[in-house]
Amino acid sequence: MNSTDKIKHLYWRAGFGLSPEEWEMKKDWSINKAVDNLFQAAAKAPPLQGDNKYLKNAAIKKGMLSKMEQKKIRKDGNQLVYQLIQECMERMADQRQSELLERMTLFWHGHFACVSKEPAKAFSQLKVIRQHALGNFREFVHAICKDVSMIRFLNNQQNRKRKPNENFARELMELFTIGRGNYSEQDIKEAARSFTGWSSNKGVFVFKERNHDYDSKTFMGKTGNFNGNDIVDIILDRPETALFITTKIYRYFVNEKVDARQVEKLSNEFYKSDYDIKKLMRSIFKSDWFYDKKNVGTKIKSPIELLAGIMRTLKVKFKNGKSISFAQKALGQKMFIPPNVAGWPGGKTWIDNSTLVLRLNLVLYLYGKTEVNFKVKDELEAKKRGEAFRRIEGSIDFEPLVKTFDKMDQKELFESMKSYILPVPIKLKPTAFEPFVYNNSKEEYIRSLAMRLMSLPEYQLC
Repeated sequence: MNSTDKIKHLYWRAGFGLSPEEWEMKKDWSINKAVDNLFQAAAKAPPLQGDNKYLKNAAIKKGMLSKMEQKKIRKDGNQLVYQLIQECMERMADQRQSELLERMTLFWHGHFACVSKEPAKAFSQLKVIRQHALGNFREFVHAICKDVSMIRFLNNQQNRKRKPNENFARELMELFTIGRGNYSEQDIKEAARSFTGWSSNKGVFVFKERNHDYDSKTFMGKTGNFNGNDIVDIILDRPETALFITTKIYRYFVNEKVDARQVEKLSNEFYKSDYDIKKLMRSIFKSDWFYDKKNVGTKIKSPIELLAGIMRTLKVKFKNGKSISFAQKALGQKMFIPPNVAGWPGGKTWIDNSTLVLRLNLVLYLYGKTEVNFKVKDELEAKKRGEAFRRIEGSIDFEPLVKTFDKMDQKELFESMKSYILPVPIKLKPTAFEPFVYNNSKEEYIRSLAMRLMSLPEYQLC
C-alpha cells in the first residue's frame, strides 16, 4: 500500500475523507505527521456554543401555557433539533474543524446510544460526549451516568429505594462498560440499588437523598455502602471492561473481523493507562497493521459518514436542518434517534432495498440529475406531512474540486480523481465512463466524472 493510499485510509477512518484542498496539501504527508496533525487539531477545537439557544426552549414552563402555545413550543423544539443536526453535520464536513474529534463524537454517540428528541437534552448530551470523546473513559462513564437524557431514557428517575428499577444498571454493564458474561443478575440488582436517587430536575442532574438506598450492597465480590460512583469505579477496575471497549473500538475503526492478538495488546495498554482514549487511538492510527490490505475498504460507510464525506468533497450545503435530517432518516441513521439502547448495528445492515438506490444516486440527486423515490419506515407519517418533508434539498460547489484537478491532462486527471474519490483502488479505464460523462469542457468533465465515481458501489466503502 503506497503512502497516498495510507493517508486516504487514515482520513476516512479517523475523519470523513479529505476535501479537495486537503487532498492536495496532505496526500504526500507521512503517517506520523498526519496523525500528529489530527490530534493537534482535536486539542485546539473550541467547545460547543449555543447553550442559551437550545436550553431556552426547555426553560419555558409548559404547564402554564395553552394547548396552542404548547404546540408552538414543541414545533420550535423540533426546529432546534433540526438545527443542531445541521450544525453537527457541517462540523463533520468543515475542513477547518477537527475531523478526529467529530468522528470520535459520532462513535461515542452510537456507543452511549440514547434517544434525545428535546433540543436541550440533545445539546447537553452532545456536550458531554464531545468533551470526553478523546479524554479518559473512566471520567466519561461517570459523566454519562449523570446525563439527563440517559437518566430519562433508561428510567433511572424511577429508581427508588422501595422499588428499584434495574434498567439503567443493566445497560450500563451490558452495553456501555464490561459486556455480557462478566456480571451476574445479582450484580444488576445491587448496582440498581446503588443508583437509587440519581435523577434530574429542570434539565440538570440531582441526587434525591430520600430515594437512595443507604444499606450495604455486595457487587462483583465487594461489599460496602456503595453509590453509583462506587459501582462505576468497581466496573472500570476490571480488565474485562478495557477488553470490551477496545474490541468495540477495533470493530468500528479497524475491522469488524477482530484480530484477537492485536485487541488484547491494545486492551492491556488501555487498562494500564487508566483508560486514556487519546493514547489508545494514537496507538491504533500509528500501527503498521492498521494499514494492512485486509483492513482497507472493509467497512460500509454509515449514512452519516457517507453524507459528511460527500459534503466535504463537494462542498454540499443543505437548505436547512429539516432537509438534512430527512436525508439521515431516509438513509437509516438519524442523529439523536438510535433504534434502541444498543445503538445502530452497522455493517451490512446499512444496505437494504430502501436505502441502496438512494445511496448510489445521492450525489446525482443533489445535483438535479436524477429522481429518487424515497421510502422510509414511517412512510405514512412522511406522506401526511407533505412532499416538502420528503425532499432532500442542497447545493453543490464544484469550484474547489475543479481548481484541484483542472491543470492535469485528461489521462492523469482520470487516475488522480479516481485515486482521490474512491476509498479503495480499483481498475477502471476512462473509456468505461465515456457514455456517462460530459466532455465539452474540462470543468464539465471533472464535475460529471466526480458524480459518476461517487455513484459507484466502491464509494460506499471506506
